[in-house]
This record gives sequence, C-alpha cells and structure tokens, in this order.
Amino acid sequence: MDSNNSNEAPAQTLRLRWIGIDTYRENVAYLHRDCALYRAEGFQALAKVEVRGNGQRILASLNVVDDSSIVEGDQLGLSEDAFAQLGLQEGFAVSVSQAEPASSIPALHRKIAGERLTRDDFRRIVQDIAEHRYSKIELTAFVVACNQGELDREEVFYLSDAMSRVGRRLDWQEHPVVDKHCIGGIPGNRTSMLVVPIVAAHGMLCPKTSSRAITSPAGTADTMEVLANVELPFDDLNALVRTHRGCLAWGGTSDLSPADDVLIAVERPLSIDSPGQMVASILSKKVAAGSTHLLLDIPVGPHAKVRSMPEARRLRKLFEYVAGCMGLVIEVVVTDGRQPIGRGIGPVLEARDVMRVLQNHPEAPMDLRQKSLRLAGRMLEFDPDVRGGDGFAIARDILDSGRALEKMQAIIQAQGGKPFDPENPPLAPHSFDVLAPEDGVVLGIDNLKLARIARVAGAPKAAGAGVDMLARIGDTVSAGQPLYRVYAAYRSEQNFARQASERHSGFTLGGAEQLQTLNVEF
Repeated sequence: MDSNNSNEAPAQTLRLRWIGIDTYRENVAYLHRDCALYRAEGFQALAKVEVRGNGQRILASLNVVDDSSIVEGDQLGLSEDAFAQLGLQEGFAVSVSQAEPASSIPALHRKIAGERLTRDDFRRIVQDIAEHRYSKIELTAFVVACNQGELDREEVFYLSDAMSRVGRRLDWQEHPVVDKHCIGGIPGNRTSMLVVPIVAAHGMLCPKTSSRAITSPAGTADTMEVLANVELPFDDLNALVRTHRGCLAWGGTSDLSPADDVLIAVERPLSIDSPGQMVASILSKKVAAGSTHLLLDIPVGPHAKVRSMPEARRLRKLFEYVAGCMGLVIEVVVTDGRQPIGRGIGPVLEARDVMRVLQNHPEAPMDLRQKSLRLAGRMLEFDPDVRGGDGFAIARDILDSGRALEKMQAIIQAQGGKPFDPENPPLAPHSFDVLAPEDGVVLGIDNLKLARIARVAGAPKAAGAGVDMLARIGDTVSAGQPLYRVYAAYRSEQNFARQASERHSGFTLGGAEQLQTLNVEF
C-alpha cells in the first residue's frame, strides 16, 4: 500500500477500492449513499465525476450503492476498466469531484436535430467521447443520430479523421506498411492468420492488431490465443514487428482510436452497424496504427453483413473516398460470403484449419487456402517491386515452400507460443452430429444460424467449442448424412446447441437445378 495511505483517508479524499464488475468500455465509480463527500458535493446517480490521484485522472459515471459490502462510506469503488485506467493500487487516497459538462454537447444536439456537422464539431465530440465525458445515454443518442440521419461522405471523413487523431498514432518510418481487414460476418474467416505470415515472409511490414469476438464465435485474436499470447505491451509488440515483420495480437492494449472502442460498446447491443460508422471505425484504426496500404474484404451473401452487389459497390466507393482523404491507399475486394470459410467455427477448430493450410496438409480446407492466397497476392502487389498480376504466384510459392509456416512459427514463438497439435486439437468433450433430413443438394448455409449454434455451444469462451463443417454449398448429401458436428464444453451447452440446431439447422437442401451462383469481383 502507498505510504500516503492510512486506515483513514485524508480529508476530502476517499480510499480506492477495486470492484470486480466488467462494465465493458465504460468507466463506472461507486459511492455509498452515506458517504460524507457524496452528501456534501450533491452528487447524483449517473452523473459524471472526475477521479484524481497521484497525478492520474479519469472520468466515470457514478453509481450510488446502499450495500457496504460493495463499497464503504470512506471508499470510492471503480469498475474493472476504470480501475485499470487509473492505474493506482487499492487503498490509495483519491479525490472525487463533479466533472465539467462535455463542451461538445451543443454539437450533439444539432446532430440529433438532423443538422450536418463540421470537421471541428466531430473533433470535439470524439475528444469528449475518448475522455469518457459522455454518458451511455449521450453516446447512444450520438450513435442513433448518425445512423438515422446517415452521415454524408464528408462527415464520414471528418469522423474517421477525428477518431484517428485521438490516442496513439504510430509511425513505422517505413513505406509501405500493409494491412488487411474484413468487414466481418462470415464464420471461420481466419485469412489474416495466413496472410500475415505470407506477407511478412516476403519482407513487407504487416503489424496486424485484431479484435476479440463480441457477437461472433471467434475473432482473430481469440483464435491466435490458442497458439500464442495476444495481449502484449506495445513496446514488446513494436520490437516483435520490427524483428519478424508482422504480428497477430489483440488491439485492445494499443490505445489506437480509443473513441472507437467506446462507440462499439453502444453499437453492438443496438445492432447498429451503419456504413458511415463502419468506415470510420475501420479506417481510423488503420491510419492510427501507421498503415499506408490497406486491403479490404467485403463478403457478399444472403446472410452476410452486405447482402447484394449494388450495396457492396456503394460501400466500396465510400471506403475509397474516405481512405483517399486520409492519405491511405486502399484496394477493396468483394468476395463470396454465402457460407463459412474453412471447416471450423470456434477458436480451436479455426486454429486447426489455419495450421493445416500452413503445413500444406492434405485435409487443409481449400477454400480458406485459396482465399488467403488471393488476398495475400493482392497485398504483395502493394510492393513496388512486384508486378501487377504476379502476387498470387509469389504468395503460393511462399506457402508451398514452407516459408509461411516458418514465419508463423517464429511469430508464435515470439508471442510466447503455446503447445498445439492440429492432428489432436483440444476440442470440447461433448459433441453431436446434425444430420441431413433428406437427400438433396446443399443450396444455402445460414452464417448467422451456424454462428449462433457455435456461440450457444460455448465458443469463444470455451476455446474448444464450436462447429465443424462436414458439407458445403453444392455438395450432394443423403438422408442421415452428417452436415456438421457440434462440440460443447458442458452438457447443458450441448443441449442448448442441439435445441438451436433442431429449430433450424442453418442448411437448405433442394434440387441441383435450384443452385445459384454468385458473381463476385475478386
């Protein structure tokens, strides 16, 4: 405990207490109703307060409690995020005061009224969001207002640029610095874990920070965590990237575009993913991470985020406009998003697929291999020494020769590698097969339903849980033939997943004449 602390905190200060509540990207402070400071200052529940101690400062939303087992009258409790952000030990003396209102609130009101905002308006709003000056209600109002009165393309640029300028902004002192991103919505789409080692083996700098799953059965960070540590201090990450030319780490510790993390915490529960906010979220983080060149994957399919080619083309134009304004070279590819990529859905199953592709294993999923090679080939063509059209062959040579596997193993080792045998992956212990109800051809696979079944089975929290695909669109199946196998960590989750699959397996069967093709612009 710090030497400034005693059993009784100094006047007008409170003793800091960690409250083990995950408030997901929202700083929350807890005061007891009988706290003398609470009464003296006239605090109100849900008001914004400023917490200071040892030169550190955070803003938090106030919750008032009556239970002294949560927080006592001479203590200030902080949620997990808030406690970590303040960075002080329990028992430290901190001061608490009313926070000044966010200066950008008038601009927020104008956006709620449907007005077009200026570049300066967005800068002030984003700064206040990053500093946690907005309450959840105000954040929700901003997200909904931007969604309902869709931002025009200049406003999307203003928002993207403002978000990229708050927090850390990296400069690798190198050109080009390449990255890839998929807008998401396709289970098993772990192409980043193949593209990064291929591109890094070629010698290009590819500092890939990825997200964890929020509503999906696995994010790239969840799958990579099966193989290595993904929560790395930035200085370690920086040294790793410069040594190995690439990384596969969780982006949550990097402080890149922190306002985006706050906004996502509101957008996800509301299922809001408007084009403007999507573009701002993706491009702000890539620019802040020091990327100069970006390959963007937009999957299209009836159960993907983007349902049609016209919609994909509109989104591509918006990405290209905003990226151009921000000085980022971008290439957008539209890909087939009608079904999961690879066989596995869930961290361990996806890690198995990735390692089999890297090992050129005979059972490696060919769709994951081919898509990854095409994406890597496009990225290699960002290299001025690679002629247009040659990238795919170079990527294939790097993979087939074993250089990509060697690079991936070096990255895994540098990130504190964990034992993993793709021939005997640590799958969850309880499983069942979902069978074809009749003879037919697989006409369609519902990405959303398969992802939900994998989530109900326990993924990604249980890394070995998920769905192993045994049939794909275009396959001819017989009645009673397994369509996929579900792995669950517990009997209860196995039962929940079975019930979900019985309501709808996610597969549509029919005659071969009903099979439709999708023309994409890969």
